[in-house]
Amino acid sequence: MADYSTKGSYVEGGKEFVRDTSYVTTRITRDGRDGFTPEAGRYRLVVARACPWAHRAVIARRLLGLEEAISMGMCGPTHDARSWTFDLDPGGRDPVLGYERLQEAYFALDPEYPKGITVPALVDTTTGKLVTNDYPQMTLDLSTEWVDLHREGAPDLYPEPLRDEIDAMARKNFTEVNNGVYRCGFAGSQQAYDAAYDRLFTRLDALEEHLSTRRYLVGDTITEADVRLFTTLVRFDAVYHGHFKCNRQKLTEFPALWAYTRDLFQTPGFGDTTDFVQIKEHYYVVHTDINPTQIVPKGPDVSGFLTPHGREELGGRPFGDGTPPGPPPAAEVVPAEHWVPQG
Repeated sequence: MADYSTKGSYVEGGKEFVRDTSYVTTRITRDGRDGFTPEAGRYRLVVARACPWAHRAVIARRLLGLEEAISMGMCGPTHDARSWTFDLDPGGRDPVLGYERLQEAYFALDPEYPKGITVPALVDTTTGKLVTNDYPQMTLDLSTEWVDLHREGAPDLYPEPLRDEIDAMARKNFTEVNNGVYRCGFAGSQQAYDAAYDRLFTRLDALEEHLSTRRYLVGDTITEADVRLFTTLVRFDAVYHGHFKCNRQKLTEFPALWAYTRDLFQTPGFGDTTDFVQIKEHYYVVHTDINPTQIVPKGPDVSGFLTPHGREELGGRPFGDGTPPGPPPAAEVVPAEHWVPQG
């Protein structure tokens, strides 16, 4: 069963996992340079709660208050070799696009689309065609190009004076952590795994030190850098520690990183968009090359995410001059037992 969160990526000569980072790079911008401008109701963000790359877009959309401007379609946590599917919807079809598979939006754009069918994806509802699946640029554009449709009090996740620092932090964390866990999990040789493992924990050690004296990664507010790191850290003990053999230590054994992740988890938009049930089902069921039995572990107990974190003592203002987002739309609420399972 192909993993469409990594399809297009490969293991070079049976050695090192290499992620394909070429995407459909069409952008939705205020100046319409690529033929698309922000427009309330025109686009549908297709995600899967299981996917860390899609989770970033879900968080950014919620923090910025774009729920009414950009509708959201939800794929199930597992899929077959062809595509992510809308099996969570009645009749197995997305109610807005009418598709059974996300693949249909890609093929509407290019009938011979050669790469992986990935989430997140922004689809033009007027044509049913994929606009972009360029997830790193997507969240930046939600912050900078959709400002006219942001909620009142939306935070600035990509403040101009800090962009170079945010970009540098995000790049380093992508290579060593976000993608680093995959390099461990899909390593094709012992040597490749050992190298990936060492790089991952070297960076986690550096982040532990960095976050021991500051509340957020860059500046004194939540930024794009925090959104990007969170979606890997929140999955670490549930899947990466065991499933991807990232087992030097658990997240809960890093005092600063664990407190930092709890701090974000307890911030509206982060924990309440996290679905541990779907996360575990995706990784343990889809990755049959790593887990051929498809058995999904019962643990770990993640109720600790709601314990006090004490990070307020470091100062910082989560939303800067803005305000927290309100409750999520009723149709997008993650069942409580999925994001804070008990025992």
